[in-house]
Amino acid sequence: MSEDDSEAAASIEEVTAAFDELYSEISTVLVGNEDVVEQFAVALLTGGHVLVEGVPGVAKTTAANAFARALGLEHRRVQMTPDLLPVDITGTHVYRDATGEFELERGPIFANLVVADEINRATPKTQSALLEAMQEGTVTIEGETQELPAPFMVVATQNPIEMEGTFALPEAQRDRFQFKVTIDIPERNVEREILDRFDADAALGPEDVNQALTSTEITALRARVMQVQVADEIKKYVLDIVHAVRESPQISMGGSPRATLAFLNAGKARAAIRGRDYVIPDDVKALVNPILRHRVILSTEAELKDRPVDEILRETVATVSVPSESSLPSGE
Repeated sequence: MSEDDSEAAASIEEVTAAFDELYSEISTVLVGNEDVVEQFAVALLTGGHVLVEGVPGVAKTTAANAFARALGLEHRRVQMTPDLLPVDITGTHVYRDATGEFELERGPIFANLVVADEINRATPKTQSALLEAMQEGTVTIEGETQELPAPFMVVATQNPIEMEGTFALPEAQRDRFQFKVTIDIPERNVEREILDRFDADAALGPEDVNQALTSTEITALRARVMQVQVADEIKKYVLDIVHAVRESPQISMGGSPRATLAFLNAGKARAAIRGRDYVIPDDVKALVNPILRHRVILSTEAELKDRPVDEILRETVATVSVPSESSLPSGE
């Protein structure tokens, strides 16, 4: 897409082409995981943030850094540790001897894309420094509100198996993330491709990813995504799913209205990436786990049975009637 084309909203074809180019660049270092890249892209196109979870060594940070480089936006990586303070993220006023005045020294939060690595290793006080930024696009430093650059996106990673020295994200913090993306151990054939690729180039890394989009193009793509149609029957389907999850006996707390809105916006982006100007039920179903898995709280019985939340969500969604094609407006 040229700069001239991006001055107005892009076309659906341009949204699809942009994602294909983005994935092509990221896949130079990230083997497989197209669904992960798609969820990153959906969050980018809808102003969302992503929590990435996986065991050590599955390329969580590599995926986040490769995505940042492919966007060509200013990005910063913050290694979250227990001794990290909120001012280490937001910044503070520093006295300059040369001028005899205090000057604002901006923290790493003042970037278009912030990678918060191992977020659950930071204390709750430091984790909360991200709350205002993720929700409002601003930070308050010593009583003064500062605007963050646009676009702004947080990609945080966490390891689900290590508990020592970690601080679980509270519900309010988890709810700020549009998606929780899980990266699993790769299948054997994918792992073989990883071996071959890094055997040919042992130094291969995110720095080998080229820029695929500009900030102007991202703005145009976002504008087009918001124009994607969502039929009344699709909105009803979203509400049916959200309420079915809330009412499930295996769930003690379901998703908030923020989760409902995430279905609306993310469904539009997924449809556009796949070349459609309208949302279909499959878009909604594909988003259930990444949108809800980190927002729901299991019942005591489900916890005692050690039931995976993804499994419970799949079973619950299976009980919801899917809109038929004939019930959708003509042309969709």
